[in-house]
Amino acid sequence: MTAMFAKGFADLDREVAVESLPVIGTVPRWLSGALLRTAPAKFDLGRQTVNHWFDGLAMLHRFAFVDGKVSYANRFIRSANYREQRRSGRLSRGEFASDPCRTLFGRVLSRFLDKPTDNCNVSVNALGGSLVALTETTLPVRFDSETLQTLGHYEYGKQLGGQISIAHPHHDATRRCQFSYVVEFGRRSRYRLFRVADEDGAETTIAELPADRPAYMHSFAMTERYLVLAEFPLVVSPLRLLLSGEPFIRNYRWQPERGLRFQVVEKDSGRRIATAEAEAAFAFHHVNAYERGGELVLDLVTYPDPGIIDQLYLSRLRAGKPVDAVGSLSRYVVPLGTADRAARKHQITTTAIELPRIDYGRVAGESYRVVWGTGNRQPGNFLDSLVRIDVETGECTVWAEPGCYPGEPVFVAAPDAGNEAEGVLLSVVLDGRNDRSFLLVLDATRMTEIARAECPHQIPFGFHGNFFPTGNGGLILRNAHR
Repeated sequence: MTAMFAKGFADLDREVAVESLPVIGTVPRWLSGALLRTAPAKFDLGRQTVNHWFDGLAMLHRFAFVDGKVSYANRFIRSANYREQRRSGRLSRGEFASDPCRTLFGRVLSRFLDKPTDNCNVSVNALGGSLVALTETTLPVRFDSETLQTLGHYEYGKQLGGQISIAHPHHDATRRCQFSYVVEFGRRSRYRLFRVADEDGAETTIAELPADRPAYMHSFAMTERYLVLAEFPLVVSPLRLLLSGEPFIRNYRWQPERGLRFQVVEKDSGRRIATAEAEAAFAFHHVNAYERGGELVLDLVTYPDPGIIDQLYLSRLRAGKPVDAVGSLSRYVVPLGTADRAARKHQITTTAIELPRIDYGRVAGESYRVVWGTGNRQPGNFLDSLVRIDVETGECTVWAEPGCYPGEPVFVAAPDAGNEAEGVLLSVVLDGRNDRSFLLVLDATRMTEIARAECPHQIPFGFHGNFFPTGNGGLILRNAHR
């Protein structure tokens, strides 16, 4: 029998706007604003089915909260990729692991770097006063927070160069900017770290770090004074990326002998002040990082190798084959002195986790205690629980329900919160028994259910989103997530 989680990888073609969802329980009246998410929603494109979960066409989802009521709307992002696909019945641009072309000549002409995708199915954030959906190219898409209407591309990194970026910028409330980086492939490849001003979106290069074979990195770390790149040994030759004709990620090679390298850059000066090395590992997501004396503490969700990427191919997921989609919560201690180049590592807990979230507004870049994420109780059963972990003690609290598969838990602080982690969690949950999804509202401390809002259909599994509070007659487009 096919595992129930396979239902989360079916196409969703319906676009709806529901003024009031049925609610079980009581949604806190102080919860005022909107949870905005993006996710892959269409995998079968007519003449082509994409290869990987990461490649489905992007759809926005909006859960709005007013006086204890919850509304819902969803809408495809009308990206160039989406419009071109509607005309041709197949992809027109290279995705993470899917190629639009069939001949080597055609693949070279339309390779990922020349015609980057704007299929922004990874995350939602605010950049320079605009609300945007993001993917791992430099083509974020702006959209209207009320109607979800696509408004065009955001001018991101236009003067910085580079072909690849990330969907997890970091916000620095003190400096009133976001930090991110682009990867520039070439004869001399480099990582270019930059900042985006909150007020006007102005972009400034901070540092350029040479890279002989750039690593695949989905996120990075930030502390009060530093930015840290974790270069996993999943690397690519720019020449191979240019000429192979393979989809983007298929060009990368796992070279564990290179180890894991941390590069530490000072935010204000752009100086690289330290490098440190550890045994080979792979990760998608950083959790948090902070300074402690003469060293940095970095927490990541790690895997022994990048085999997780292969587990997430669509044919495997739709067949309901066992998937271990969670990693280890690992802590690295990186020395800032020049004498010691070794980073120390230990596992915080045996509880597996993915899609980690913290009380970002209070503890990002600082010492912290709590991380939430998706978990796994039944081995191979994809993401079948939500977990709350105390990173100091390793203590874990779990929410789970038979046949249910929760997505990323987004934390919203209570208006009178005096301490870290006081508030609620919002998670879009697939109920495989009833072929519907619901929005779950949990007490973030006790991990107990407060309410759920029943959706009109199944929502395919997605990755990331953010909560934007209401104020001054609309949503406050603050930067809430790395």
